[in-house]
Amino acid sequence: MTAIWGILNVTPDSFSDGGRFMDPDTAIARARMLRAQGAAIIDVGGESTRPGASRVPVEEEQRRVLPVVEALSADGIPVSIDTLNAGTAAAAARAGARIVNDVSGGLADDGMLAAVAASDADFVIGHWRGPSGDMYARAQYGRAAREVANELRARVSAAASAGIAPSRLILDPGIGFAKAGEQNWEVLRGLDEIIALGHRVLVGTSRKRFLAEALGVDGSDAGGDAEHRRDLATAVTSVLAARAGAWAVRVHDVAATRDALAVVSAWDGE
Repeated sequence: MTAIWGILNVTPDSFSDGGRFMDPDTAIARARMLRAQGAAIIDVGGESTRPGASRVPVEEEQRRVLPVVEALSADGIPVSIDTLNAGTAAAAARAGARIVNDVSGGLADDGMLAAVAASDADFVIGHWRGPSGDMYARAQYGRAAREVANELRARVSAAASAGIAPSRLILDPGIGFAKAGEQNWEVLRGLDEIIALGHRVLVGTSRKRFLAEALGVDGSDAGGDAEHRRDLATAVTSVLAARAGAWAVRVHDVAATRDALAVVSAWDGE
C-alpha cells in the first residue's frame, strides 16, 4: 500500500496549521498521534514554504526542529526533515532524520546536494522554480507534466553528480509550487511521466488552494468546515495518486487518507 507521510509544521506561519505545534512537547505528541494513525514517516518542517512566506534564519529553524527530530528518532519514529537549508539538513540527519525533503530539489542552497551526499539520508527532490515570494511569476507551462518531469530529470542528474545514489532519491512534482489552479491538475493527470523516471514518487496535495478552488470554498480559510472539506479532497487525490503509482503521499490528516486507501485496497481485493 502507498505510504503516508504525516505533516508536522513546527512554525508560526504555515498556511494551514501554523502556530499549532510550536511547543516541542505539543509537536512530539502530535507526531506520535500521526504515527499511531498510520503515518510511516513524520515530515518535520521549521520554515513555511507557503506562497509569500518569508525566509527564517537557519539558527531559528534548527531551534524549532532539532529537539523534535531528536525525540522522535529516539522513539524509533522515522523522520523526514523538510528544509531548504543544507546546514539544517546535515544537523537533522545527525539527529536521526532518515530523509531530507527539499522542496527546491537543492536549488535554494548550493550546499544541499553535498550535505545530503555526506549523510546516509534519502533525498526528496521537489519541483521548484523559485522562492515562495514570487513563485507564481514562474508558473508558465506548455505541457505541465512533461516540463515538470524534464526539470526533475535535470535535478536527478545533479544529485548523481554530487554522489547521491539513485536508490536514495524520491521525486516530488511540487504540487502548488510555481503552479496555479489547473496546472496542478495537469501535473496530477500526468503523474505517469514523472513515475516513468524510475524513482519513488511522493505526492503532496494536502489542503492546498487548488483543492479549495475545486470545492468552491475560500482557500484562505484554514479552519472549520473548509479545512474538513479540504482534508476529504486530499484523501481523494491521495487515493488517485496511489492508483497512478505514487510511492507515498504527504498529508495533514493521516486518518482520513489511511481510511481512503484501506477502502480502495478492499475494493481491489488486496
